[in-house]
Amino acid sequence: MNLAYISHPDCLDHRMGAHHVEVPERLHAITDRLIASGIEMLLTHYDAPLAEREALLRVHDAEYVEMIFANAPTASDVLTWVDGDTAMSAGTLKAALRAAGAAMLGVDLVMTDKHHAAFCAVRPPGHHAERHQAMGFCFFNNVAVGAAHALAEHDIQRIAIVDFDVHHGNGTEDIFAGDERVLFCSSFQHPFYPGSGANSQAPNVLNLPLPARTDGAAYRAAVEQGWLARLDDFKPELIMISAGFDGHAEDDMAHFMLREPDYAWITRELHDLAARHAQDRVVSVLEGGYALSALGRSVGTHIDELIGHG
Repeated sequence: MNLAYISHPDCLDHRMGAHHVEVPERLHAITDRLIASGIEMLLTHYDAPLAEREALLRVHDAEYVEMIFANAPTASDVLTWVDGDTAMSAGTLKAALRAAGAAMLGVDLVMTDKHHAAFCAVRPPGHHAERHQAMGFCFFNNVAVGAAHALAEHDIQRIAIVDFDVHHGNGTEDIFAGDERVLFCSSFQHPFYPGSGANSQAPNVLNLPLPARTDGAAYRAAVEQGWLARLDDFKPELIMISAGFDGHAEDDMAHFMLREPDYAWITRELHDLAARHAQDRVVSVLEGGYALSALGRSVGTHIDELIGHG
């Protein structure tokens, strides 16, 4: 069964200025790589819908959602900064709603057995967005919106969210800490932005703070020791991935030394886990990754493993 690939042209219209690293070309780099590798022919493409406010309010405070809507500029030459590194342009609100909607559609497609897995090629990313705060290039927490939708609309009780972005998924932890229906696993460089995660106490949160220069061997050992047995014991009915590729050795946004085989390995481990417990159901949502060539190659490897060709 082929993989659902969910995106939308509106995700290209979010722009945060000429020198910002979170750029529309990120999605072009992914598309170019999928076409060049031949993987594109194995995908079924879907347009991401717009998430409705009801879905956002499952994970974000009403006042925060209203603030984002109210601050969305309409003029093409205006940027509204809602955080020190996070700005809204005229295309941002619609892009953010598409990104959150993509995660919801991915959940619907795998939970109704139309596809065993889905990849959401969207921007802006989401995992830093907390209940009441935008930060780290993120406005709405896409993976959290998708997970909350799965819990509300589909008959499941256990979801694992695995975040292998090089930055801690503070927003996802803020939203789900203490919710026994969700097991949240986040690996990240520490100390590093956003400076959180090393001292988390919630019993449903498994954080892996790792030092700069962590390579593939050290990363795999940490995941094997810190996550895999607990994930197996949890027996998730759905696995959602915050798929950040900014830990790649070529990405200068951080200082990990991961490469494509390492992303293949973690994807394969999660896919195998889904095969054992979740009827193969995986929804992966793009987070970081700013070295364009490395991002395209890494996402291609990730998708190939989700399809099952690794």
